[in-house]
Amino acid sequence: MLKLFDGLLADTAANPIDLTPRRYGTVSSCDGGLLEVSGLSVPVGSLLRVSHGMSDRGGKSLLAEVIGFRNGRTLAMLLGDTVMLRPGARVRPEGRPGMLPVGEAFLGRAVDGEGLPIDGLGPIHARHFHPAGGVRAGALDRSPVRVPFDTGVRALNAITTFGVGQRIGIMAGSGVGKSVLLDMIAHGASAEIIIVGLIGERAREVSDFVERHMVGPKRACTAVVAVPADHAPNLRLRGAMLATSMAEYFRAQGKRVLLIMDSLTRVAHAGREIGLLLGEPGAARGYPPSALATITKLVERAGNSAQSGGSITGIYTVLADGDSQDDPVVDTARSILDGHIVLSRDLAQRGQYPAIDIAASLSRVMTDITSREHEGAARAFRALVAAYEANRDLVLMGAYRAGADPQLDRAIAMHPHLVAFLTQEGRNLVPLGESIAQLQQLMGG
Repeated sequence: MLKLFDGLLADTAANPIDLTPRRYGTVSSCDGGLLEVSGLSVPVGSLLRVSHGMSDRGGKSLLAEVIGFRNGRTLAMLLGDTVMLRPGARVRPEGRPGMLPVGEAFLGRAVDGEGLPIDGLGPIHARHFHPAGGVRAGALDRSPVRVPFDTGVRALNAITTFGVGQRIGIMAGSGVGKSVLLDMIAHGASAEIIIVGLIGERAREVSDFVERHMVGPKRACTAVVAVPADHAPNLRLRGAMLATSMAEYFRAQGKRVLLIMDSLTRVAHAGREIGLLLGEPGAARGYPPSALATITKLVERAGNSAQSGGSITGIYTVLADGDSQDDPVVDTARSILDGHIVLSRDLAQRGQYPAIDIAASLSRVMTDITSREHEGAARAFRALVAAYEANRDLVLMGAYRAGADPQLDRAIAMHPHLVAFLTQEGRNLVPLGESIAQLQQLMGG
């Protein structure tokens, strides 16, 4: 019975007692979730506890995060609804400003953007903290990508080979299969630690993902941070930073970490809401500069560390609004990532899953981590797929005359085999070595 209190007693012993007087402020105004607090000076990033009742004793409270200050007043954004909030409510600082809880205690657990458990398995006693914005390192501290990364997906392993420490984007419109492809990668990836950030997704998808992946032997090395779409924008942004901070903590210990972020677009949407609330002008299709800069800051925190020898392989989904590849979020992500996988709605409608558009997909580090034979076979595969897709209408109408183009003739003859190579069932994982061997056998024949 006494062992139930071991975690609480250990936390109490580890934290020094703070005897300084506690200061508080009062709510002066509330506009769309943006609070103005007077009489309280705290740094940006601090958490504030807002009391509901006339006194702090026994009254319900809300949590808010400081996002700026103006004219001597502190600007904060609620992490929940404004229901029951009243003018003059007392506001007290809480927690450690700019720090997020991390550590081994989160492995095997699912938490929200505040680091609180949502899996019903009891409290989490975190004894380590990491800066929410990460620890800025020099450019030369990021060692180059030299080791291939096994995803378990044949098309990715063979045609767009990933590397350990690479940052990859999965770009597609809604309902094309991004989540299914993420499931396949999460099941087949070779990593010591897997951190999953489900930011701005449907609550049903969150529960389905936790049910599928938080079982079996991989549960002990997996942590899930989930903030559904109906939560406050700063809580969604905080969830993305929490998942990235966890990955950085384990990388500093020399671990090989896989960071899955679904989705980067929802993070940009959260940054847009906060930026517009603070009065920033909408620059690119309504996105203020700070929203697009948030993407760059998150992505740049992944990669290899020369100091610790650890790595963060980042896989980020990007929602292309209206299937447009010229969307500002898609364009920004493509420019900063080390590769991108494009999912095609046309291929999905033909029943090809995963619906990877090989001609439009690219891994920028593939030439550094593959052999010449493998690279040549992948290049020949791409050329055949591109030749067939460029002339598909002519072939289906019967307007193409055989013998006019030897490359297209070969592409037509091999088309069923090419499609079969790209198609893969969700639970059927293909290792990296086997994927390369099948590619070379296909192109050699």
